[in-house]
Amino acid sequence: MRLGVVLEAFLDRTLDDTLDFVARDAPQITDLEIGVGGFAPTPHCDVAQLLRDPAARRRWTERLDDRGFHVSALNVSGNPLDPDGDTARRHDEDLRNAVRLAALLEVNRVVAMAGCPPGLDGDRTAHFDAGGWLPYLAGVHERQWDDALVPYWSELAEFAHGEHPELSICIELHPGTCVYNVETFERFAEIAPNLAANLDPSHLFWQRMDPLAVAGALSRVGHAHAKDVVFNQDALALNGLLDWRWTPTEARAPWTFATVGRGHAVDWWRSFLTALAERGVESISIEHEDPTISAEQGVVEGARCLTDALDAQTPVHVVEGVR
Repeated sequence: MRLGVVLEAFLDRTLDDTLDFVARDAPQITDLEIGVGGFAPTPHCDVAQLLRDPAARRRWTERLDDRGFHVSALNVSGNPLDPDGDTARRHDEDLRNAVRLAALLEVNRVVAMAGCPPGLDGDRTAHFDAGGWLPYLAGVHERQWDDALVPYWSELAEFAHGEHPELSICIELHPGTCVYNVETFERFAEIAPNLAANLDPSHLFWQRMDPLAVAGALSRVGHAHAKDVVFNQDALALNGLLDWRWTPTEARAPWTFATVGRGHAVDWWRSFLTALAERGVESISIEHEDPTISAEQGVVEGARCLTDALDAQTPVHVVEGVR
């Protein structure tokens, strides 16, 4: 298992500055997950230039190679099903360009989101259907799948296979999109064989799911993120998990994302890495969204925790009294 980092943690740093920092302060990290569009900012990758200019593409990859880094995935998480036409077109174009760039860079993983369409034609905002408990929610889930999600992803998956037959589009299981748990992913995976899951345990922890059980149940796991969760028990007791706040900037919410190891100990992460390895996952990206510490501290701390977890997986052989 190789350790990586989502470069979105370092939006205030140039690419070279980021590479220097990671190489110096978190040398366990060899892989990079780089934002190329959608919701993901792109300060570390000029997608248009890399697509059109082979010399620029060569210079860019040499900057990574010279420092010993490898691109494990391109991140283009967005909403290509957005009811705002301009947003949907932009995110769709970003996703297709990510596929094209992955082919040119020989990167076999693109991280994306399934998206979320409107509840009805004419709605101006996306509608996350978490349940049909009230009459005005009835039927939304099926309409979204049949009318928007399946047609779009059937065509997109075919396009991706034509551009890059070895590519897996790894979908984040993320509330707020149509694919957020095992049941919805398995239905999604039936669309095409090049659609896989990107498994981030933090998205499961706060839904009270078991990431180890999920890792074993999913039909395809192509990539993973390393991010933890902590619970604020006082706020949780009063307001529950369905909180409206953006937790990376609000430490007082009932739950918040956390640096790897701050919510669950090394032993748990050892089990998670083992489960990923059993599914053939080769790289996991630290994603920093902890509101209580800096990205620099969080990435270094997370890399240390994951390294300890990986080291603990290595069998210890005793030879002539030497351990």
